[in-house]
Amino acid sequence: MPNIVEEYDVVVVGAGHAGCEAALASARLGMNTIVFTVSVDSIALMPCNPNIGGTSKGHLVREIDALGGEMGKNIDKTFIQSKMLNKSKGPAVHSLRAQADKQDYTRSMRRTLENTENLTVRQGEVCEIIVEDGNIKGVKTFSGATYYAKAVILASGTYLNARCIYGDVSNETGPNGLQSAKHLTQSLIDNGIKMRRFKTGTPARVDKRSIDFSKMEEQFGDERVVPFSFSTDIESVQKEQVSCWLTYTNEETHKIIRDNIDRSPLFSGMIEGTGPRYCPSIEDKVVKFADKNRHQVFIEPEGLYTNEMYLGGMSSSLPEDVQYAMYRTVPGLENAKIVRNAYAIEYDCIEYGQLLPTLEFKYVKGLFSAGQFNGSSGYEEAAAQGIIAGINAALEVKNEEQIVLDRSQAYIGVLIDDLVTKESHEPYRMMTSRAEYRLLLRQDNADIRLTEIGYKVGLVPKERYDYVQNKIQLIKHEVERLENVPVGANQKVQALLEKIGSTTLKTGSTLAELIRRPEIEYDMLAEIDPDRPELTYDVIEQVNIHIKYSGYIERQMKQVEQFKKLENKKIPEDFDYTKVGSLRKEAVQKLSFYKPLSIGQASRISGVSPADISVLLVYMGCK
Repeated sequence: MPNIVEEYDVVVVGAGHAGCEAALASARLGMNTIVFTVSVDSIALMPCNPNIGGTSKGHLVREIDALGGEMGKNIDKTFIQSKMLNKSKGPAVHSLRAQADKQDYTRSMRRTLENTENLTVRQGEVCEIIVEDGNIKGVKTFSGATYYAKAVILASGTYLNARCIYGDVSNETGPNGLQSAKHLTQSLIDNGIKMRRFKTGTPARVDKRSIDFSKMEEQFGDERVVPFSFSTDIESVQKEQVSCWLTYTNEETHKIIRDNIDRSPLFSGMIEGTGPRYCPSIEDKVVKFADKNRHQVFIEPEGLYTNEMYLGGMSSSLPEDVQYAMYRTVPGLENAKIVRNAYAIEYDCIEYGQLLPTLEFKYVKGLFSAGQFNGSSGYEEAAAQGIIAGINAALEVKNEEQIVLDRSQAYIGVLIDDLVTKESHEPYRMMTSRAEYRLLLRQDNADIRLTEIGYKVGLVPKERYDYVQNKIQLIKHEVERLENVPVGANQKVQALLEKIGSTTLKTGSTLAELIRRPEIEYDMLAEIDPDRPELTYDVIEQVNIHIKYSGYIERQMKQVEQFKKLENKKIPEDFDYTKVGSLRKEAVQKLSFYKPLSIGQASRISGVSPADISVLLVYMGCK
């Protein structure tokens, strides 16, 4: 009987957070798209922490949404608690974080995929990529079926040759005991793609009925919820929320871990892969931070219709008996019953330096990749890469210029630039400190920064684009008005300032100058500003930020101008660095390997010095 042969524009391998965004972007741009998953029950699965967003990650979700992605919309429909982090700090580091109902999140995203035009969902294991003369031609599945395509996106997550480990137990499965993908790695190697082993981990889940919450600190969501998606009606997300809980490890916990550290596969050598430095296991914390006598443990519900509780902060690969012993030393967990053991997971992913900033492989045209397969960690990082890979795969099929977001445009730009220019030896995690221009790249203005790009690509509808353009004008006009409305030191003004707790005026001022005071917000001045227009919350928020931080914003915009000068100095794809005299040998090797698209990108490559960049500029005749 002959095997199945089908043709598509784009094939997506994997339906995790990267694969979902990639498949949706491709299909919404008119490409006939098929997405493969080892199990349709694992679509948009959250095998680790049951939340979306958090510090810097909330920025990524907002940017995905502004470009026309789905993650923000999906979590708005399925969250059970929402909280804005870092509210005591400046707006550059405010980050939205929402606790998800994991099953509901998966079901909702699956429903979206299954009802998207041009998109086919297929359960099956892809075991081979078809490459001819350096061009991708399609994929083959384990069943023997062939799917020809003009572009392929690899978004395999942590499934390639996956191995779940705790103590002496090692299961060759993917996360949550799902089937691993055992065959694709060899095909990738055969086609010149270099692979490596990374690892990540997850804590145990325990039965809610076995937890004593009276010994823990209750953690509430925000009274007024802010949605992730700019298109979500703010009133639709105001609902009753569930609580999370905070407790701590102690010296008894740490002693049990230290006494059994030789039984941890992390320290015994049983685990070969490199783990994420910024998301360490509890045994890592106890060893590396020996001076700390306690560590936070967040008890988070996995959903509304399950008693499973996630023990955030206590990821581990220690044996089962040690897990029981250490968890039961934590206040409130003395009688904890484990539903799922903690485990570490090892998996195959690609070596650094093989991708263009478009997320296309340098040496296989039409082959793209996204997510943890690229050496990153986290749902949000994966989804951010997924939407860019999906957009660029569609543009590749259309023979149109692919998009690259630079470091001054988006956290997504920082993320991808770091992945393609830096020698990362561990799973990459996004952090606000990685973004040089974070005052400009706030989560609150992601729509202003990126909606136009999403609209021009074809993912954002005109109605949404027009709304954002109008919003930009309203902000501009209101800031200008406030800068030019004089305020006298009269009795009404002085009474209002005293009521707010602000210093009274000795001379005249403007409304903008008053708003620049730390204790004063735009809304507080309504009674002395009779001509103010009716504005929505999102416009008022931007007006406040623009006025309060105008000096810092202007300074950073000047830094961006300098940055753009080097980014705009393009390097030809076939540039021969060996012909540039005075370039150090290491620089020639690194530049030839990475093949940067611009002088700016070249300057960020490890091993390329400022002197090398100067030599390049002179050779290329750049001013």
